[in-house]
Formats: sequence, C-alpha cells, structure tokens
Amino acid sequence: MADYEIHVPDSQLSQLQQKLENATFPDELSGADWDYGAPLSEIKRLAAHWTTTYDWRAQETKLNTLPQYHRSIKADNFEPLDIHYIHQLSPSPNAIPLLFVHGWPGSYLEVLKILPALQLEMNGVAFHVVAPSLPNFGWSEGPKRRGFALREYAQTCHRLMLELGYDRYVTQGGDWGFMITRTMGLLFPEAVLASHVNMVRASPPSFVKNPLLALRHALGPYSEREKTGKERNKWFLEEGAGYRQLQASKPQTLGYALQDSPVGLLAWIYEKLHDWTDGYEWSDDEILTWVSVYWFSKAGPAASLRVYYEAVHDQSPKGDAIHRDRTGQWIPKVKLGLLHAPKEITVVPKTWGRTLGPVVFESEKTKGGHFAAHEIPGEIVKDLRTMFGKGGPCYKIMGPSLLKSML
Repeated sequence: MADYEIHVPDSQLSQLQQKLENATFPDELSGADWDYGAPLSEIKRLAAHWTTTYDWRAQETKLNTLPQYHRSIKADNFEPLDIHYIHQLSPSPNAIPLLFVHGWPGSYLEVLKILPALQLEMNGVAFHVVAPSLPNFGWSEGPKRRGFALREYAQTCHRLMLELGYDRYVTQGGDWGFMITRTMGLLFPEAVLASHVNMVRASPPSFVKNPLLALRHALGPYSEREKTGKERNKWFLEEGAGYRQLQASKPQTLGYALQDSPVGLLAWIYEKLHDWTDGYEWSDDEILTWVSVYWFSKAGPAASLRVYYEAVHDQSPKGDAIHRDRTGQWIPKVKLGLLHAPKEITVVPKTWGRTLGPVVFESEKTKGGHFAAHEIPGEIVKDLRTMFGKGGPCYKIMGPSLLKSML
C-alpha cells in the first residue's frame, strides 16, 4: 500500500492537444436536438474549451488533495491488479465502513461531494469511506484477458475491504455499483451487512415467488411517481439504450473510436450526462474532468466498455456464472435500502423493488437522476444517516465492540 498521486505525463497532454486541434466534426441536420444525439454546437463548444482554456493540471492538483492510495488485489484465476481507491477515515467512534462503488460513465469522482458529510458524525453515525476506481476504470489497472465478469469485480472490491481491515461493512452504489454490490451480497453475505442502492433494477413480483407483493401490485393503483416512471422506462428502452447494446455485444469495435478520438469520447459520455440527469447544470469543467479521467485512464477508455460484455457473457463453470440479470432478483440476508429518483434510467414501482431482498428502508425523491451522489449528494447522505443512524433499521449494525476494535 502506498499513497497515490495522479500525474498524467506531458506527452499524453500534448497528444490530446494535437488530436483536439486536428479534430473534424460531422454536419448536423436542421432542427436536430438532443433527441438526435449530442448537438454539434455543444460538442464544438466543449472541444474548444478542452483545447484552449481547460486546465487539467489544476484539476489534477485538486484531485491529489484526496486521501487516495493504491494496492495490489487479486481476483480468482486472474493476475493481481493495481487498484486505486479513496480511503477517508472518520474520527467518530461510531463510524461504519462504507464501500462506494461507481458505474459507467462515472468514476470514483462520483463520491467526492458526499465525502465531507459522511466523515462527520450526525444522528449517531458516521462513515469510513472506501471508493475504488473499478478495474478498467480511472487509475486502476485492467485485466489483460477476457472473462473478468461480475464475480471478479465483486471479489476485487471485497478483498480490498479485507485488506483494509474491514471484515464487515456496508455498501452504496448505482449503475454497475448496483450490480457489483448486489453480487457481493450474493457471494459474501457474512461481510456485506447492508446495501443502499440508487438505481433500482427489478422485475414485477410473481405469484409463484412473491404472492403477497404480486397481489398488492395487481390490486394497488400506480402512484404518480410510478406512472411517470413508466414513461421514463419506455423512453430509455426505445430511445436511450442503444449504447448498452453496442457495449454488451461489440465493445472492441466501439473501443477504437473512443480510444482514438477525444471528441468521440466526449460526445459519447456527454450525451449520457445530459440525458440521464434531472436538469442538473453541468459546468464545462465538470464535464471535461469526467471525460478526462476516461481519456487518461490507466487501462484506456475502451477498457471501460468491457464490463458490459462480460456481465452478459460470463463463461464461468456451470453454477458459478453470475449474469447481470441475477442482480435484479432476490438476494437474501443483506439488508437493503432503496432510493427512488424520478429521472433514473430505470424507475420501478415499490412492489418491484421489494422483490430484490429484505428491504428495510426506502425513500422517494422529488428530484434526481442516474448520478445521484453527484446530482443530489445531500439526499444520499440523508438516506445513509437515516438508514444507519439512531432510530434507523440498521442502527448499530456493526455492533459497538467491533466498531471500537477498528479505531
């Protein structure tokens, strides 16, 4: 283990500058808007800022003030990987170890806004936060051969927590963070005591598996949130999910474009930052820092696509494979907290969410989208303090003796 410092070589900055200066842009149809994809005017404006006035070194300096480290972690049947992570300790004797897992097209940057609040004790609880760059993302290495699927991502995150001395802990995540932490609950229920998720991916309850929920779902009317959520789901499946088909079927082909063209990478990611949020006002520097973490990432931007393929093509021996869809089914033992945001890319009725496992906490937000920790950080903090604090269903879930032994 050692302190980690980000330092992108000057040669990479020069290469980016050259590519941006030599970029060519497509034309655009009259009247085209976001429904057609990222607008030409937006991408040209951001590319110009990236070329002339955006200061990566200033952003790098800010990021290097974080408590970041790296450590070698090995998943079964794969070479050890150098994993980058944030590890913020709380001075509170009541602090709970919390693993924060990001998704795509996010990164460990998603945790930054909630770090200051989680360190402080309020309502009888605070958190020691661990937020890794997942393998193939950010400043972590990626595997060099195929087959690194949900099981291996889960093993990597779990073994990182063990290496840090956390035999038991709780988790928070959305997007791939939802699927990876759910897989961890399936594989390591003795360690994952509870999970809070902000992307609720679930199916309707069935009379065979969930008779009471199915009856409630059949008889109860949809709420206004659930009605508008149905429209959001329809939009996403019909107009917004094309990226997923490409990344889950031919990630290598798409990877050439994203690896070679910073403008292509910018457009591919910025479209999602726009479409998947709830009116969030991104600053140009925010957008370019998110994209730059992908452009300069240790494994390269193409590597971040591979989890989509591996999660639906798991070639593990029969009985060991964990398909992405398995994470949207019942997982016992791990207490579950659900955050329902109106502009998430999957918005489901509460009865659907309760098919995921022993739900002990739920919240409905009036605002927020896919990147909840970045868009509505106060709501994530509020949920965690309510779920794990005094009067909450997971208060003192670690046990006082264990908490003291970690200090």
